[in-house]
Order: sequence, then C-alpha cells, then structure tokens
Amino acid sequence: MCWSATADLVAGSGVAAVGAACVALVRRIRELPLAALPLLLGAHQIVESSVWDSGGGSGPATVAWAVIALPLLAVWVPVAVLCAAPPHARLRLVVPLAAGAVTAALLAHALATEPVTADIRGRTVGYVVHVSPVPLLVAGYLLATVGSLLLSGDRRLLGLGVLAAVGASVCWALWRLEFVSTWCAFAAVCSVVLLGWVRAGRAPAERRSRRDTGDPAPRTGA
Repeated sequence: MCWSATADLVAGSGVAAVGAACVALVRRIRELPLAALPLLLGAHQIVESSVWDSGGGSGPATVAWAVIALPLLAVWVPVAVLCAAPPHARLRLVVPLAAGAVTAALLAHALATEPVTADIRGRTVGYVVHVSPVPLLVAGYLLATVGSLLLSGDRRLLGLGVLAAVGASVCWALWRLEFVSTWCAFAAVCSVVLLGWVRAGRAPAERRSRRDTGDPAPRTGA
C-alpha cells in the first residue's frame, strides 16, 4: 500500500466505520474503551490525511496526530485492555499500564515543550519529536500497547497483539525514520480484528439474556 492523503482518508474512514460498529455492538461497559479503539485509530488516519494536504510542517494537524499517536495511545490501550481482560489476567496487566503511564507522561511533556514536525518522505510521513532516551521510550511504548494485548488472557486479543508486534518489527526494519506513522497505519487496519472480538463477546451475553427472560433460542430450518 502507498500512503497518501487519499489512502489515509479512505482507510481511516473504513476503520472508523468498523469502530462505530464495535461500539454499537458492545454489551458490557467495561469493554467499551477497547471496542472504541478502531474509532480512535480511524480518526487518527483521517487526521494524517490533513497532514498530507498541508505538506507536513508543524501545524495543528501534525500536533493532533502526535498527541493521539504518542501519549494518548500509550495510556488508552493498556487501560482499555485492563478493563476488558478476564479477572485472572488483570494483575499482570498492571505492568504495561505502569509503563504506558510513565511513557505517556514523558511524551506529553516533550510535546508540550518542544516542537513536533512532519516531513513528507516519498510515500510515507516522518514525524520528528525531540525526546530522550529514545530506546527506553520506544520500549515502554511497545510494552504498553503491544505488551498489554499479548498479556490480555484473551485469545483474540492475543492474536491482535501478535499482528501488532509483527507489524512493528516490519515497519521498524523498512521505515525506521517513518516508524510511528507506518506502524500506526498498520495497527489501524489490524484493529478490525476487534470487531470479531466484540461479536464473540456479544453471543454469550445474548444467550444469557434469553435464559434470564425465558425466550427460546432462535431456530433455523423449516
């Protein structure tokens, strides 16, 4: 896929539509933050289409993109996974949550005190944020986002975590200077897996509802 304003707009709109479906289908409040993740990531790609249209730079679209990509996602993902995780997995999820909180605080401070710029580099966008130490922040960010999914205790979320980890490795190897942009795009597309997760969680809830109300299960055939 070649990234461009049009590609980001189309992909972002599609992923946001999936996110809206996830939110509409979710049955348990504690699953709502995770179900809404595709909605956030889709909006994020739409914001990046504005970065393309403005030719990069350090305008409002660039800042908004960086705020979502860096401190917001570093906290949103581990909190959402912790809320949705089964009870037996919640204690270990404190680790990626703590990593995300510290990483988000450092990234938010950097965005508040230093300029962030975007450069159009062929078919990708490179974002420059003045942070240090970079290796520790990248490790903390990936532990918070990918690590929380891998430790979630849910088979479908584990699969999403594996996809995100593979995507991060590929994006780092191929587009190191544009890593954040390309990996966020990959994660946005992969987040459609959450629609299957929401639907899988909805079925048991519907069966419980039928048992509680005494409604018979739907029949098929003649």
